[in-house]
Amino acid sequence: MKRVILFLAEGFEEVEAVTPIDFLRRADIEVITAGIGGNVITGAHNIKISADTVLDASLSSEDFDGVVVPGGMPGASNIAADADANRIISEMAKAKKLVAAICAAPAVVLNSAGVLSGKTATCYPGFEQKFASDVKFSDSRVVADGNLITARGAGTAAEFAFEIISVLVDRETAEKIHNGTIQK
Repeated sequence: MKRVILFLAEGFEEVEAVTPIDFLRRADIEVITAGIGGNVITGAHNIKISADTVLDASLSSEDFDGVVVPGGMPGASNIAADADANRIISEMAKAKKLVAAICAAPAVVLNSAGVLSGKTATCYPGFEQKFASDVKFSDSRVVADGNLITARGAGTAAEFAFEIISVLVDRETAEKIHNGTIQK
């Protein structure tokens, strides 16, 4: 079974966290939510989420197949300011494991962690100005570039989750979850 860690920090965008958690778990991917600064984290819209664990130095990137970073402000800034989050993201990128971020997180978290260098990525409109000069911005809703997946924002959370499932499991499983959750 594949296993990912998903960071939660005060001010995170709830849709961008809960949608991937739900859809990845439907695909039999174990999702461990890690709260920054505690177990109960309040999102940008005052929804409280109880994290599975608190993010600290005891968590190792070796125990996971990928990392998922929701956006929202100030959630993305709070994740970017956390040394353990940056360590795990950097180690995942170096090991060519999945690194996925949505909304403000690609620009605020991944860019500051230095994992976007030479990659194509997307983010919430306007935040692309924070990208380093060697990051190619795409206005696509979801962008996959090697082990990196980025998405625009809350409205793309389902597509973002389906792309993560495609990479960690397979496209057939992603289609099955899509067909079971999205009406055509």
